Amino acid sequence: MDIASRTRESDEGGGGYDAEARAEERGAEEYGDLGGAVFAADCRARLAFEVIANRWDSVVVYVLGELGPLRPRALLDRIGGISPKVLNESLRRLEYNGLVEHRRYAEAPPRVDYALTGAGAALIGPIRALGAWSAVHGDAVLAAQETHEKKRGI
Repeated sequence: MDIASRTRESDEGGGGYDAEARAEERGAEEYGDLGGAVFAADCRARLAFEVIANRWDSVVVYVLGELGPLRPRALLDRIGGISPKVLNESLRRLEYNGLVEHRRYAEAPPRVDYALTGAGAALIGPIRALGAWSAVHGDAVLAAQETHEKKRGI
């Protein structure tokens, strides 16, 4: 049911806007059309979460955003803790999603590097915001995990 229908239904019942309609309307005003009910299967915001949900994808985007185009070996060295296979999978996934472009150079020996696209570069701000959130709330999250594990005897 769309916002207008819920609003009409609510108005007919005398209760005015319901909370869900107000939240959806506020989201549409602040962020534009998210492509469906907020966080439903067809919501564009959910698409964004799926695009960066992989453990390494955000790290690769961040490093490329901070350092510019890099060769795979330089990415491995800068990131650390990621295998060449996992990096390659991440780069392919990011390329598939239009966040990274693969550049080949006609040189001997052949050279390849990866760079962010406009959409990839636009993710740097949200990734930094998540990093800032984790700096503030990371200890509380880790403490909650530890408490939960103790309760479960893990």
